[in-house]
Amino acid sequence: MIRPQRLSSKITLLVTTGAIAVGTLGFLWWRVATSPVDPQGETSTVFVIPEGQAIDVIGRRLKEAGLIRSKVAFKLVVLKKGLARKIQAGDFRLRSSMDTPTIAAELTHGTLDIWVTLLEGWRREQMAAELAQEFTARELDFDASEFLSASQGQEGYLFPDTYLIPRTASGSAIVKLLRDTFDQKVDLTLNESGLTPSQVVILASILEREVRTDRDRPLVAGILLKRLEAGWPLQADATIQYVVGTQRCEPADPNCSWWEPNLTKDHIAQTSPYNTYVNVGLPPAPIANPGISSIEAALNPQSSPYWFYISDLQGNIHYAESIEEHNQNIAQYLGK
Repeated sequence: MIRPQRLSSKITLLVTTGAIAVGTLGFLWWRVATSPVDPQGETSTVFVIPEGQAIDVIGRRLKEAGLIRSKVAFKLVVLKKGLARKIQAGDFRLRSSMDTPTIAAELTHGTLDIWVTLLEGWRREQMAAELAQEFTARELDFDASEFLSASQGQEGYLFPDTYLIPRTASGSAIVKLLRDTFDQKVDLTLNESGLTPSQVVILASILEREVRTDRDRPLVAGILLKRLEAGWPLQADATIQYVVGTQRCEPADPNCSWWEPNLTKDHIAQTSPYNTYVNVGLPPAPIANPGISSIEAALNPQSSPYWFYISDLQGNIHYAESIEEHNQNIAQYLGK
Protein backbone atom coordinates (compact mmCIF):
# COMPACT_ATOMS: atom_id res chain seq x y z
CA MET A 1 0.00 0.00 0.00
CA ILE A 2 1.28 3.49 -0.89
CA ARG A 3 1.25 5.80 2.06
CA PRO A 4 -0.61 9.12 1.65
CA GLN A 5 2.54 11.11 2.37
CA ARG A 6 4.47 9.37 -0.41
CA LEU A 7 1.52 9.77 -2.80
CA SER A 8 1.39 13.48 -2.03
CA SER A 9 5.12 13.81 -2.62
CA LYS A 10 4.86 12.03 -5.96
CA ILE A 11 1.96 14.21 -7.07
CA THR A 12 3.89 17.32 -6.07
CA LEU A 13 6.91 16.04 -7.98
CA LEU A 14 4.80 15.32 -11.06
CA VAL A 15 3.13 18.75 -10.93
CA THR A 16 6.48 20.48 -10.46
CA THR A 17 8.05 18.49 -13.26
CA GLY A 18 5.08 19.22 -15.52
CA ALA A 19 5.22 22.92 -14.75
CA ILE A 20 8.94 23.00 -15.48
CA ALA A 21 8.34 21.15 -18.74
CA VAL A 22 5.54 23.52 -19.76
CA GLY A 23 7.65 26.50 -18.78
CA THR A 24 10.60 25.18 -20.72
CA LEU A 25 8.47 24.51 -23.79
CA GLY A 26 6.89 27.95 -23.48
CA PHE A 27 10.31 29.57 -23.18
CA LEU A 28 11.59 27.66 -26.22
CA TRP A 29 8.47 28.56 -28.23
CA TRP A 30 8.78 32.23 -27.27
CA ARG A 31 12.45 32.28 -28.15
CA VAL A 32 11.79 30.78 -31.57
CA ALA A 33 8.55 32.67 -32.25
CA THR A 34 10.11 36.09 -31.60
CA SER A 35 13.44 35.39 -33.32
CA PRO A 36 14.29 36.84 -36.76
CA VAL A 37 12.87 35.01 -39.76
CA ASP A 38 16.24 35.31 -41.48
CA PRO A 39 19.10 36.51 -39.25
CA GLN A 40 21.21 37.16 -42.36
CA GLY A 41 18.52 39.01 -44.30
CA GLU A 42 19.68 42.42 -45.52
CA THR A 43 16.92 43.35 -47.95
CA SER A 44 14.48 45.99 -46.70
CA THR A 45 10.75 45.60 -47.22
CA VAL A 46 8.42 48.61 -47.25
CA PHE A 47 5.51 47.76 -44.96
CA VAL A 48 2.49 50.11 -45.05
CA ILE A 49 0.04 50.43 -42.15
CA PRO A 50 -3.22 52.20 -43.09
CA GLU A 51 -5.04 54.44 -40.62
CA GLY A 52 -6.97 52.48 -37.99
CA GLN A 53 -5.71 49.00 -38.87
CA ALA A 54 -6.12 46.51 -36.00
CA ILE A 55 -3.14 44.85 -34.28
CA ASP A 56 -4.38 41.38 -35.27
CA VAL A 57 -4.47 42.42 -38.92
CA ILE A 58 -1.01 44.00 -38.73
CA GLY A 59 0.36 40.81 -37.20
CA ARG A 60 -1.20 38.63 -39.89
CA ARG A 61 0.19 40.88 -42.64
CA LEU A 62 3.67 40.87 -41.09
CA LYS A 63 3.55 37.06 -41.02
CA GLU A 64 2.37 36.89 -44.64
CA ALA A 65 5.17 39.28 -45.64
CA GLY A 66 7.75 36.97 -44.08
CA LEU A 67 8.84 39.55 -41.50
CA ILE A 68 7.81 37.68 -38.32
CA ARG A 69 7.43 34.02 -37.38
CA SER A 70 4.23 34.25 -35.33
CA LYS A 71 1.34 36.71 -35.33
CA VAL A 72 0.44 35.47 -31.81
CA ALA A 73 3.91 36.28 -30.55
CA PHE A 74 3.72 39.71 -32.22
CA LYS A 75 0.45 40.51 -30.44
CA LEU A 76 1.87 39.34 -27.10
CA VAL A 77 4.94 41.56 -27.57
CA VAL A 78 2.73 44.55 -28.41
CA LEU A 79 0.52 43.98 -25.35
CA LYS A 80 3.42 43.24 -23.00
CA LYS A 81 5.27 46.42 -23.99
CA GLY A 82 2.12 48.59 -24.08
CA LEU A 83 2.54 49.49 -27.75
CA ALA A 84 -1.02 48.96 -28.96
CA ARG A 85 -1.82 52.70 -29.04
CA LYS A 86 1.66 53.76 -30.08
CA ILE A 87 1.85 51.93 -33.40
CA GLN A 88 1.52 54.51 -36.16
CA ALA A 89 -0.05 54.49 -39.58
CA GLY A 90 2.59 55.01 -42.20
CA ASP A 91 5.29 53.51 -44.34
CA PHE A 92 8.12 51.53 -42.66
CA ARG A 93 11.28 49.85 -43.91
CA LEU A 94 11.63 46.49 -42.17
CA ARG A 95 14.05 43.58 -42.57
CA SER A 96 13.60 39.87 -41.92
CA SER A 97 16.77 40.03 -39.80
CA MET A 98 14.84 42.02 -37.16
CA ASP A 99 13.35 40.10 -34.25
CA THR A 100 9.70 40.63 -33.31
CA PRO A 101 10.29 43.09 -30.41
CA THR A 102 12.46 45.23 -32.71
CA ILE A 103 9.81 45.26 -35.43
CA ALA A 104 7.07 46.13 -32.94
CA ALA A 105 9.14 49.03 -31.61
CA GLU A 106 10.00 50.19 -35.13
CA LEU A 107 6.29 50.56 -35.93
CA THR A 108 5.90 53.17 -33.18
CA HIS A 109 8.25 55.76 -34.67
CA GLY A 110 10.21 56.83 -37.67
CA THR A 111 7.61 56.41 -40.40
CA LEU A 112 9.05 57.15 -43.81
CA ASP A 113 5.87 58.80 -45.03
CA ILE A 114 3.19 61.04 -43.58
CA TRP A 115 -0.52 60.40 -43.89
CA VAL A 116 -2.24 63.55 -45.12
CA THR A 117 -5.93 63.86 -46.04
CA LEU A 118 -6.79 66.64 -48.50
CA LEU A 119 -10.55 67.15 -48.70
CA GLU A 120 -12.82 67.60 -51.71
CA GLY A 121 -13.69 71.24 -52.26
CA TRP A 122 -10.51 72.66 -50.74
CA ARG A 123 -8.65 75.32 -52.63
CA ARG A 124 -4.88 75.03 -52.94
CA GLU A 125 -4.24 77.48 -50.10
CA GLN A 126 -6.15 75.19 -47.75
CA MET A 127 -4.14 72.21 -48.97
CA ALA A 128 -0.91 74.10 -48.32
CA ALA A 129 -2.07 74.94 -44.79
CA GLU A 130 -2.98 71.31 -44.04
CA LEU A 131 0.34 70.03 -45.37
CA ALA A 132 2.26 72.59 -43.33
CA GLN A 133 0.34 71.62 -40.20
CA GLU A 134 0.97 67.88 -40.67
CA PHE A 135 4.69 68.39 -41.35
CA THR A 136 5.12 70.82 -38.47
CA ALA A 137 3.41 68.40 -36.06
CA ARG A 138 6.25 65.97 -36.78
CA GLU A 139 8.91 68.68 -36.46
CA LEU A 140 9.57 68.59 -40.19
CA ASP A 141 10.02 71.49 -42.58
CA PHE A 142 7.47 72.25 -45.29
CA ASP A 143 7.70 75.21 -47.65
CA ALA A 144 4.09 76.28 -48.21
CA SER A 145 5.21 79.09 -50.53
CA GLU A 146 6.93 76.56 -52.80
CA PHE A 147 3.73 74.47 -52.92
CA LEU A 148 1.66 77.54 -53.81
CA SER A 149 4.14 78.63 -56.46
CA ALA A 150 4.27 75.17 -58.04
CA SER A 151 0.48 74.83 -57.94
CA GLN A 152 -0.17 78.17 -59.64
CA GLY A 153 -2.65 77.45 -62.43
CA GLN A 154 -3.30 73.92 -61.10
CA GLU A 155 -6.44 74.70 -59.08
CA GLY A 156 -9.04 72.03 -59.85
CA TYR A 157 -6.42 69.44 -60.80
CA LEU A 158 -4.92 68.80 -57.35
CA PHE A 159 -6.78 65.58 -56.64
CA PRO A 160 -8.27 65.43 -53.13
CA ASP A 161 -7.46 62.13 -51.43
CA THR A 162 -5.55 60.57 -48.52
CA TYR A 163 -1.86 60.38 -49.38
CA LEU A 164 1.29 58.85 -47.96
CA ILE A 165 3.78 61.65 -48.54
CA PRO A 166 7.55 61.18 -48.04
CA ARG A 167 8.94 63.16 -45.14
CA THR A 168 11.51 64.72 -47.47
CA ALA A 169 9.04 65.64 -50.23
CA SER A 170 9.27 69.19 -51.55
CA GLY A 171 6.25 71.36 -52.25
CA SER A 172 6.82 70.89 -55.99
CA ALA A 173 6.98 67.10 -55.62
CA ILE A 174 3.68 67.06 -53.73
CA VAL A 175 2.00 69.18 -56.41
CA LYS A 176 3.21 66.67 -59.02
CA LEU A 177 1.86 63.79 -56.91
CA LEU A 178 -1.59 65.42 -56.69
CA ARG A 179 -1.70 66.26 -60.41
CA ASP A 180 -0.49 62.78 -61.41
CA THR A 181 -3.22 61.26 -59.24
CA PHE A 182 -5.81 63.43 -61.01
CA ASP A 183 -4.57 62.23 -64.40
CA GLN A 184 -4.70 58.60 -63.25
CA LYS A 185 -8.16 58.71 -61.70
CA VAL A 186 -10.08 61.16 -63.89
CA ASP A 187 -11.28 60.41 -67.41
CA LEU A 188 -12.67 63.52 -69.11
CA THR A 189 -13.28 61.84 -72.47
CA LEU A 190 -16.71 60.32 -71.67
CA ASN A 191 -18.33 63.72 -71.76
CA GLU A 192 -22.10 64.24 -72.16
CA SER A 193 -22.05 67.90 -71.13
CA GLY A 194 -20.97 69.57 -74.36
CA LEU A 195 -18.25 71.43 -72.42
CA THR A 196 -14.52 71.31 -73.04
CA PRO A 197 -12.44 69.28 -70.54
CA SER A 198 -11.24 72.44 -68.79
CA GLN A 199 -14.82 73.75 -68.57
CA VAL A 200 -15.91 70.42 -67.05
CA VAL A 201 -13.37 70.87 -64.24
CA ILE A 202 -14.54 74.45 -63.65
CA LEU A 203 -18.17 73.31 -63.43
CA ALA A 204 -17.19 70.38 -61.17
CA SER A 205 -15.40 72.76 -58.80
CA ILE A 206 -18.59 74.83 -58.48
CA LEU A 207 -20.70 71.71 -57.88
CA GLU A 208 -18.27 70.56 -55.18
CA ARG A 209 -18.80 73.77 -53.24
CA GLU A 210 -22.50 74.28 -54.01
CA VAL A 211 -23.91 70.78 -53.42
CA ARG A 212 -23.33 68.38 -50.55
CA THR A 213 -24.90 65.18 -51.85
CA ASP A 214 -24.03 62.93 -54.79
CA ARG A 215 -27.77 62.62 -55.51
CA ASP A 216 -28.23 66.35 -56.22
CA ARG A 217 -25.05 67.12 -58.15
CA PRO A 218 -26.15 65.83 -61.61
CA LEU A 219 -29.43 67.75 -61.30
CA VAL A 220 -27.69 71.00 -60.30
CA ALA A 221 -25.18 70.44 -63.12
CA GLY A 222 -28.10 70.26 -65.54
CA ILE A 223 -29.56 73.51 -64.19
CA LEU A 224 -26.25 75.36 -64.48
CA LEU A 225 -25.68 74.10 -68.02
CA LYS A 226 -29.20 75.16 -69.02
CA ARG A 227 -28.54 78.65 -67.65
CA LEU A 228 -25.25 78.79 -69.57
CA GLU A 229 -26.96 77.84 -72.83
CA ALA A 230 -29.70 80.41 -72.25
CA GLY A 231 -27.20 83.18 -71.56
CA TRP A 232 -28.28 83.53 -67.94
CA PRO A 233 -25.80 84.24 -65.14
CA LEU A 234 -25.11 81.15 -63.05
CA GLN A 235 -25.57 83.03 -59.75
CA ALA A 236 -23.51 80.45 -57.84
CA ASP A 237 -22.72 81.63 -54.32
CA ALA A 238 -19.55 79.52 -54.19
CA THR A 239 -17.88 81.70 -56.82
CA ILE A 240 -18.50 84.81 -54.70
CA GLN A 241 -17.15 82.98 -51.65
CA TYR A 242 -14.01 82.26 -53.66
CA VAL A 243 -13.61 85.97 -54.41
CA VAL A 244 -14.14 86.99 -50.76
CA GLY A 245 -11.65 84.42 -49.46
CA THR A 246 -9.05 85.47 -52.02
CA GLN A 247 -9.36 89.09 -50.93
CA ARG A 248 -9.21 88.67 -47.17
CA CYS A 249 -6.99 85.63 -46.46
CA GLU A 250 -3.23 85.37 -46.51
CA PRO A 251 -1.85 82.41 -48.50
CA ALA A 252 -1.90 79.11 -46.55
CA ASP A 253 -3.39 80.75 -43.45
CA PRO A 254 -4.88 77.83 -41.47
CA ASN A 255 -7.01 80.12 -39.32
CA CYS A 256 -8.73 82.02 -42.09
CA SER A 257 -12.27 81.20 -43.23
CA TRP A 258 -11.71 80.81 -46.93
CA TRP A 259 -15.42 80.30 -47.69
CA GLU A 260 -17.71 83.05 -46.37
CA PRO A 261 -21.16 81.50 -45.76
CA ASN A 262 -23.01 84.77 -45.18
CA LEU A 263 -22.77 86.76 -48.39
CA THR A 264 -23.88 90.40 -48.43
CA LYS A 265 -25.17 92.57 -51.25
CA ASP A 266 -21.78 94.26 -51.36
CA HIS A 267 -20.09 90.89 -51.86
CA ILE A 268 -22.43 90.01 -54.71
CA ALA A 269 -22.04 93.41 -56.41
CA GLN A 270 -18.24 93.52 -56.50
CA THR A 271 -16.27 93.38 -59.72
CA SER A 272 -14.45 90.12 -60.40
CA PRO A 273 -14.24 87.68 -63.32
CA TYR A 274 -15.31 85.02 -60.78
CA ASN A 275 -18.54 86.85 -59.91
CA THR A 276 -21.23 84.71 -61.56
CA TYR A 277 -23.97 87.09 -60.42
CA VAL A 278 -22.51 89.93 -62.50
CA ASN A 279 -20.91 87.97 -65.36
CA VAL A 280 -22.51 85.52 -67.76
CA GLY A 281 -20.68 82.23 -68.31
CA LEU A 282 -18.29 80.11 -66.30
CA PRO A 283 -15.51 81.65 -64.21
CA PRO A 284 -12.09 81.74 -65.92
CA ALA A 285 -10.70 78.87 -63.80
CA PRO A 286 -11.78 76.34 -61.14
CA ILE A 287 -12.56 77.71 -57.68
CA ALA A 288 -11.60 74.54 -55.78
CA ASN A 289 -10.40 70.97 -56.23
CA PRO A 290 -13.36 68.68 -56.94
CA GLY A 291 -13.69 64.98 -56.16
CA ILE A 292 -14.79 62.20 -58.49
CA SER A 293 -18.51 62.59 -57.73
CA SER A 294 -18.60 66.24 -58.78
CA ILE A 295 -16.52 65.57 -61.90
CA GLU A 296 -18.84 62.73 -62.94
CA ALA A 297 -21.86 64.99 -62.38
CA ALA A 298 -20.32 67.69 -64.58
CA LEU A 299 -19.64 65.09 -67.29
CA ASN A 300 -23.14 63.62 -67.04
CA PRO A 301 -25.64 66.40 -66.19
CA GLN A 302 -29.28 65.49 -65.57
CA SER A 303 -32.05 67.26 -67.47
CA SER A 304 -34.99 68.69 -65.53
CA PRO A 305 -37.68 71.38 -65.79
CA TYR A 306 -35.90 73.42 -63.11
CA TRP A 307 -34.09 76.72 -63.61
CA PHE A 308 -33.37 77.63 -59.99
CA TYR A 309 -32.12 75.97 -56.80
CA ILE A 310 -31.17 76.97 -53.27
CA SER A 311 -29.39 75.17 -50.48
CA ASP A 312 -31.01 75.49 -47.04
CA LEU A 313 -29.11 75.78 -43.75
CA GLN A 314 -28.89 71.97 -43.49
CA GLY A 315 -27.48 71.65 -46.99
CA ASN A 316 -30.68 70.32 -48.58
CA ILE A 317 -31.36 71.47 -52.14
CA HIS A 318 -34.76 72.92 -53.11
CA TYR A 319 -35.61 73.35 -56.79
CA ALA A 320 -37.90 75.71 -58.68
CA GLU A 321 -39.17 76.08 -62.25
CA SER A 322 -39.99 79.79 -61.99
CA ILE A 323 -38.61 82.86 -60.26
CA GLU A 324 -41.83 83.10 -58.21
CA GLU A 325 -41.40 79.54 -56.92
CA HIS A 326 -37.72 80.25 -56.30
CA ASN A 327 -38.52 83.32 -54.20
CA GLN A 328 -41.01 81.27 -52.20
CA ASN A 329 -38.27 78.70 -51.49
CA ILE A 330 -35.92 81.45 -50.35
CA ALA A 331 -38.54 82.85 -47.97
CA GLN A 332 -39.50 79.41 -46.65
CA TYR A 333 -36.09 77.80 -46.26
CA LEU A 334 -33.76 80.77 -45.75
CA GLY A 335 -36.13 83.24 -44.10
CA LYS A 336 -35.20 86.05 -46.46
